[in-house]
Amino acid sequence: MDVEHSMKKTDRPPYGIIAVLMVGAFISFLNSTLLNIALPSIMKDLKIEAATVQWLATGFMLVNGIMIPTTAFLIQKYSVRRLFLSAMLLFTAGTILAGTAHVFPILLAGRMLQASGSAIMMPLLMNVMLVSFPVEKRGAAMGVFGLIIMFAPAIGPTLSGWIIENYDWRMLFHFVTPIAIVVLLIGLFLLKDKKDKVDIHLDFFSLLLSTLAFGGLLYGFSSAGNKGWSSPEVYGTIIIGIIALITFVWRQNTLESPMLNFKVFQYPMFALSSVINLVVTMALFAGMLLLPIYTQTIRGITPINAGLLMLPGALVNAFMSPITGKLFDKIGGRILAIFGLIIMTVTTYYFSKLSLTTSYTYLMILFSIRFFGMSMVMMPVQTNGLNQLPARYYPHGTAMNNTLTQVSGATGTALLVTVMSIRTKTHAADLAAAAMKHAAGAGQQPTAAALAAMKQQIATKAMLEGINDAFLVATFISAVALVLAFFIKRAKQAEEPIEERKAADKKIAVKLARE
Repeated sequence: MDVEHSMKKTDRPPYGIIAVLMVGAFISFLNSTLLNIALPSIMKDLKIEAATVQWLATGFMLVNGIMIPTTAFLIQKYSVRRLFLSAMLLFTAGTILAGTAHVFPILLAGRMLQASGSAIMMPLLMNVMLVSFPVEKRGAAMGVFGLIIMFAPAIGPTLSGWIIENYDWRMLFHFVTPIAIVVLLIGLFLLKDKKDKVDIHLDFFSLLLSTLAFGGLLYGFSSAGNKGWSSPEVYGTIIIGIIALITFVWRQNTLESPMLNFKVFQYPMFALSSVINLVVTMALFAGMLLLPIYTQTIRGITPINAGLLMLPGALVNAFMSPITGKLFDKIGGRILAIFGLIIMTVTTYYFSKLSLTTSYTYLMILFSIRFFGMSMVMMPVQTNGLNQLPARYYPHGTAMNNTLTQVSGATGTALLVTVMSIRTKTHAADLAAAAMKHAAGAGQQPTAAALAAMKQQIATKAMLEGINDAFLVATFISAVALVLAFFIKRAKQAEEPIEERKAADKKIAVKLARE
């Protein structure tokens, strides 16, 4: 039975379907955080730079950003069972491919195949949750969902660190493969829902425009770290992305059945929540990538200890999720978001003051406090925005939210890693010039060994300053979200516009007449 039909007949949430979907979402979330700690090891093993290896994170989010706009169409067209099995099949195939990779392009292809599966999973689960629970119980339900989903990032870095310390980084994929196969089999036997035939078709021109828009923007931002902002390849792809995005939005507003319905933005709380989450995600994803580079590459902290450093913060985030869910039902999202964003902005600023001697305990506490703040922002703000939408817009609202999350996460990661790379080069040039000037002033000619040691010191110090500069940019991004949070109001479900309701009724009447 389809989720919406089961709700109408029993008024009881389909807990079996939700449980299977949550296990699938947990696996895809776990996989995305497993790789962050592994990036320095992959850089070393495959002999690639930070600006290249970040494509494993950016590429994953890029495919999500391209795929997710189609999920509103897919959710309306196909059953939960069919979508879940397709998603898990793609994810499992990608995991097996990445686990056998010995060159970077194959590893990246595997990651992108994984992403095409996980892109379907999250909007599908979110839509089932929205349909299954009434507005007054939705905060608590989303809180439990947050606890389960956030537990994956909690154990991911520590598990990853232990695996990398004891095995090859490919074991990260070998570890996930059997679990993914078991989840796929559980879905195959347990999910039995059916879907009425829906007469809607995917607009392939919209899909092409969406791919050019999000692909162009993300490729441009990601390439800037290696090629520089003045490269025609960088600004050219960004310009193509912007033109394609404008055309894509125009196209969606002219279609009777758009791939991604931008009319969701006519509801002010949804529009505001989308902007806040977009800005917060930019700061958040980049921080999760910059910190492992700092701890392992600069400080020489082992992968397992780098993972353990992130564990308390991720656990705080996970266990706060049901609490913030219940608080949201009582007091709304505004107070939670303001308080959470103050904490996020302040802690991000302190991360821009890292040194070569910053203590492990200090890093762990600061990271934990940052995640404590984040736990009050993401889910409450997103749920408040979705609560204002009429029920017919839920697939479009979740697709839009997830698209913006992936695009902003990828753009934020690419932008801040680019800031780190460019500023690292600038600091390295400045430090080298200062060192040579000092040596010339002292009338000393450094030996080859001293010169090599000096180059290593300059490279380390320059990368540290580059990371600090990137965190400072993230601080300003977080501060923008804080200002916007003051405009949040408690959302009530809006009625569907009369014209659209009449058009929908007319369609049903025509369909019945044909039958």
